[in-house]
Amino acid sequence: MTDDRKVWFITGASRGIGLEIAKAALAAGDRVVATGRNAGAVKSALPDTSDALALQLDVTDPRQASAAVADTVVHFGRIDVLVNNAGYGQLGVFEEIEHDAIVRQFDTNVHGTFHTTRAVLPVMRGQKSGHIFNLSSIGGALGFDIASIYCATKFAVEGFSECLALEVKPFNIGVTIVEPGFFRTDFLDESSIRFSDTPIADYADYAKTTQGFYTSQNHAQAGDPAKLGAALVRLSREDKPPLRYAAGSDAVEYLGGAYDARKAELSQWRELSTSTDGAAASAA
Repeated sequence: MTDDRKVWFITGASRGIGLEIAKAALAAGDRVVATGRNAGAVKSALPDTSDALALQLDVTDPRQASAAVADTVVHFGRIDVLVNNAGYGQLGVFEEIEHDAIVRQFDTNVHGTFHTTRAVLPVMRGQKSGHIFNLSSIGGALGFDIASIYCATKFAVEGFSECLALEVKPFNIGVTIVEPGFFRTDFLDESSIRFSDTPIADYADYAKTTQGFYTSQNHAQAGDPAKLGAALVRLSREDKPPLRYAAGSDAVEYLGGAYDARKAELSQWRELSTSTDGAAASAA
C-alpha cells in the first residue's frame, strides 16, 4: 500500500515558526524531520510520535546538511517538503556592524539555505516532485531602519528563490517564498536578535530610538506562528501554490504599499528610463 503522507524536512525547528510548522504538519497526518543545532531541544519540543524525527543540523555546515538529508531518506524514504526556516536577525546601523557579524549573518540566512537546498534537491529530482518553502520576510522586499544586513540576506533569499523556481520547474518541484510580517516568536528576543556593538556617536539618537521600537514589540507582534504553520500545510497541498506568500495582515499592508510606490516611481521616471535606448540597428 502506498503511503501518501508527505515527508517534511524543516530547519530551525526547535522553537518559533519552524516548530509550529512541524506541529502543523504532524497534526495534518504528515511525517516530519525537524532539525536544529541542538537535536535534544528539538526532540523535547515535538510531540512524542513515530512520525517525527529530530536531527542535529547547523545549517552553516554543508556536511551536516548532507548527513541529515541522508538520514531522512534512510528513515522515511523521501522528502516532499523542504522548509528553509533557520535564521536570525542582525540589526544595527551598517557602519556599526563588524565584518565578522555580517559574515555570520550571511552564513546562516543565505548560505544555510543554499546548503540545505543543495542537499535536498537530488532527492526531489529523483522523485520528480517536491516543494520548497524559503522563509524570507517583508524585509526581503523592502527596507527597514537599522536592518541593512538582515534585509540584504532576505533580498538574497528572494532572488535565489525566484531563479531556483525556474530551474527546478521541469522536475515538478515548486518554490514558495514566504514573507512573514511581525510574528510572536523569539525573533526580537535577546536570545535571537543581534544588535551592533561598535556604536558611532553620529548615529546614537537614531539607533537608540529605532532599537527601542523593535525591542518594545518583542512577544507583542500580531502574527500567530501556529496559524502560519497551518497556512503552509495548506499551501503544500495546493496544485498551483504561489511563488510568494505574504503572511500576516501587516505583511499585506507593507508589501502592497511598497509595490504601489515602486510602480509610481517607475511611471514618474519612465521618460528618462526609456531615453537610454540606443538607435535600432539598421537592417543588414
